[in-house]
Amino acid sequence: MSAVAVRPRMRSRRKGAGLGLVAWLLGILFFLPIAWMALTSFHSEQDAATNPPSFAASLTLDGYREFFGAGGGASPWPALINSTVASVASTLFVLVLALPAAYALSIRPVKKWTDVLFFFLSTKMLPAVAGLLPLYLFAKNTDMLDNIWLLVILYTSMNLPIAVWMMQSFLAEVPVAIIEAARVDGARLPTILTRVVAPIALPGIAATALICFIFSWNELLFARVLTGVVAETAPVFLTGFITSQGLFLAKVCAASLVISLPVLAAGFAAQDKLVQGLSLGAVK
Repeated sequence: MSAVAVRPRMRSRRKGAGLGLVAWLLGILFFLPIAWMALTSFHSEQDAATNPPSFAASLTLDGYREFFGAGGGASPWPALINSTVASVASTLFVLVLALPAAYALSIRPVKKWTDVLFFFLSTKMLPAVAGLLPLYLFAKNTDMLDNIWLLVILYTSMNLPIAVWMMQSFLAEVPVAIIEAARVDGARLPTILTRVVAPIALPGIAATALICFIFSWNELLFARVLTGVVAETAPVFLTGFITSQGLFLAKVCAASLVISLPVLAAGFAAQDKLVQGLSLGAVK
């Protein structure tokens, strides 16, 4: 092999190694705050509050015990259950509504479908706090304050535009010939959506579902204002550990880690579908 042919290959290897190193450094950089939070959650409040922090401080589970109510505090389970119900139910409703809408905007495009997509996306441009007072008055007049199903409806409407936008790009990659063949065989629209389109676009649907679940699970503003005790969600429960007096850093870190686990677990379980979905159509 000539030296001329070897040089490009060596440059390609160096470039690949350099990009890999940069990727590792960025990954470590993004992971450091989570690692720091996890380490702090195992420290006592006195050790967690030291400045500079002590890496050699003794480890304890007191923060987790207090989070789960061992010290006489409130139990986090009702809040965790409420977040699960609101996130899972709203995500399912979003998928049921977004799939036919995305089908109409991609595979069977309506007139001026780009304007429709822009309208969907423009609804996300309104600051959330701008709609807070009307939503509060609506919930008060309909006796839906502190009701978990109000959050389900609200999260569904909040996530539906971004879900339609994402799934439209995913469904646009579904071969039209397969749909036409199913139509020739006598399949109706519900059958086409559930048995033809959905299996092919499953990675994109999974990516959309995961993002909607994360948005719903992490939402704080509306849950803080529209709920009280019965429908309190996990992020609202977390803010209760922040007080004007006393030390609370280790307890807040422990609570944050526990509340983040469902999202981390869902992301880890669906990571292959998420990568496939977000990269769908990127390579022809």
